[in-house]
Amino acid sequence: MNRSSALMVAALLAVAPAARSGDTHWGLGVGVGVRERPYIDVDSETRARPILVFDNRWISVSGPGIDLKLPSAGPVSFALRVDYSRDGYEASDSPALVGMLEREDSFWYGAAATWRNAIVNVSAEWLNDAEDNSGGQRASLGLQRGFEFGKFELTPRLSANWLSEDYVDYYYGVSTAEASPTRAAYRGDAAVNFEAGLRTTYSIQARQSLFLDLRVETLDSVIEDSPIVDGSTQSSVFVGYVYMFR
Repeated sequence: MNRSSALMVAALLAVAPAARSGDTHWGLGVGVGVRERPYIDVDSETRARPILVFDNRWISVSGPGIDLKLPSAGPVSFALRVDYSRDGYEASDSPALVGMLEREDSFWYGAAATWRNAIVNVSAEWLNDAEDNSGGQRASLGLQRGFEFGKFELTPRLSANWLSEDYVDYYYGVSTAEASPTRAAYRGDAAVNFEAGLRTTYSIQARQSLFLDLRVETLDSVIEDSPIVDGSTQSSVFVGYVYMFR
């Protein structure tokens, strides 16, 4: 995390008033994830990482994202959001990327809303590149619902993910200077990817749980057509353990 990103996250936390202890729920855990990416000859990435879960009247932390909760309107809740995505790559990640400039990971900031109802929860978000690596924006519209079966909870989800032209061009485009006899120059355009996921949670005890999260995203043809992409999907698997202290 660079200095500007750290200051941005600190500022978001600082503006939230301290909540009463009775309103706070938090836990720690550890997980291991495997992620496949669509770039040519880029190996699957396996990474272990700690897990922090924190939620009170003002702040929600889950995975790499932090939400500052805003006043709700009935069943619709609103939040300011900071998120982190590992979308970048280095030329050394694949022989097909040799000669490409590094693409940086980024922090993102924006707003989110969720409508909770008896049928399916509907969520939406709009995020901007906080570090201006791509100068792009991301937006999503998603549906999800949880089903309980004894100690198991299954939460399927679907979403449409819009990526701006600047985002697609930064991560999937090839500039004239990066073009080669085997890699044509390519200018990205705005794209919409579709994602399906399933999260399975098993409650070992009242405070302990195991989870498995599966995700697959189909890529827009604009991304598929990039000369550095060799695939129509990207997917991930994440398994972990969480202990809730409160």
